Amino acid sequence: MSGETRAAALPLLYSFRRCPYAIRARLALRQAGVAVQLHEVSLREKPAAMLTLSPKGTVPVLQLPGGTVLDESLDIMLWALAQADPDGWLAGAKSVNAEAKALIARNDGPFKALLDRYKYASRYPQFPAAHYRDEAVALHLAPLDALLAAQSDAARPCLLGARVSLVDAAIFPFVRQFAAVDAAWFATAPLPALRAWLQRWLDSALFQAVMEKPPVRER
Repeated sequence: MSGETRAAALPLLYSFRRCPYAIRARLALRQAGVAVQLHEVSLREKPAAMLTLSPKGTVPVLQLPGGTVLDESLDIMLWALAQADPDGWLAGAKSVNAEAKALIARNDGPFKALLDRYKYASRYPQFPAAHYRDEAVALHLAPLDALLAAQSDAARPCLLGARVSLVDAAIFPFVRQFAAVDAAWFATAPLPALRAWLQRWLDSALFQAVMEKPPVRER
């Protein structure tokens, strides 16, 4: 089988390196050992082929060899981990129970809205950036810190216990983005358990692997 034929048999992933939704999809795919054709896109010049598959125009988009298209990051994560879950990410989330779903929903809904306002505060002049930052901390980050602190007896506490789960991987990229808005502030924020958890993810070989810079392809 030629290299081109082998590549054509792989799932095709449209991704953008820094997008938190795309990061969590790549984390799950890599964790599951699922090889993909990675197509890094420019968000200013989205590929016509990607828009044909998913007209909403957001990443990630995964096209399976049989033609099925997954264009929601959580669907991609669940599909990948259904192929292989060597460290029990789904078991750690108790097969994505009500608590896991609630944490991810809060992250992807109201927290993400506040994160966008904090990061792009000039677009939302009703309040200063610090207002959106503090709202995000009260809503989401302080409760996450408390969850992690409650696992202080574990050597490597995670959001749902002592083992990494899908919830950690789904939420981590958004906490990473929040921390980067004002790194100096975050370094001294009253979120020590969350900061340690974030650093473990940043230092992980898995995260380093999925953040390698691929070439941007033309449309």
